[in-house]
Amino acid sequence: MTDAVIFDLDGVIVDSEPVWEEVRRAYVAAHGGNWQPDTQRRLMGMSTGEWARYLSGELGVDRTAGQVAAEVVDEMARRYADRVPVIDGAVDVVRRLAGRWPLGLASSSPTRLIAAALAATGLTDAFGATLSTEETAHGKPAPDVYLTVAGRLGVDPARCVAVEDSSNGVRSAAAAGMRVVAVPHGAYPLDPDAERLAAVVLPAIGDLTPEVVDRLG
Repeated sequence: MTDAVIFDLDGVIVDSEPVWEEVRRAYVAAHGGNWQPDTQRRLMGMSTGEWARYLSGELGVDRTAGQVAAEVVDEMARRYADRVPVIDGAVDVVRRLAGRWPLGLASSSPTRLIAAALAATGLTDAFGATLSTEETAHGKPAPDVYLTVAGRLGVDPARCVAVEDSSNGVRSAAAAGMRVVAVPHGAYPLDPDAERLAAVVLPAIGDLTPEVVDRLG
């Protein structure tokens, strides 16, 4: 039995991972850092504080973590003001599921970008609880954000279905005890261990129907 469905934002509703990668790659290059082959994979799911410290520390950017966070998020907000890259079919899926279950949003995006994305998609009212990992002790793959959103919805995490795209996101929701629907981005495939944690893997968000959720029990 499913009591609620909790969505990730980046890569599930908004195709923002390529934008994040472009912005952070350019920022690292402009500030004396060195982007590594595994950097994007490691960044996916990190909270704002975590990725800012990673860029400032491990990648050698010549700015403090606080400066990194503020300046990168400012650039992302500028990009969003120009255009929010909504994934085809995502808004309809959210609306369809909102007709059956309470919805939550558990995102690694900063709160201001969550608000901008939901406003642009007209989905602000679709979610009973939204939370950024900025407000939790640990980002994904820790379960903090999913556990907190379930708590705010007043539901047992074990009776929730989570919708995720990234390996760290899948790990986070699974660690919270949720059944996970994975919709991996074509450019960022799931790691084998994360794929095994998913209850179902879908090729596109448009394939997520109420019947799929019902089958997960």
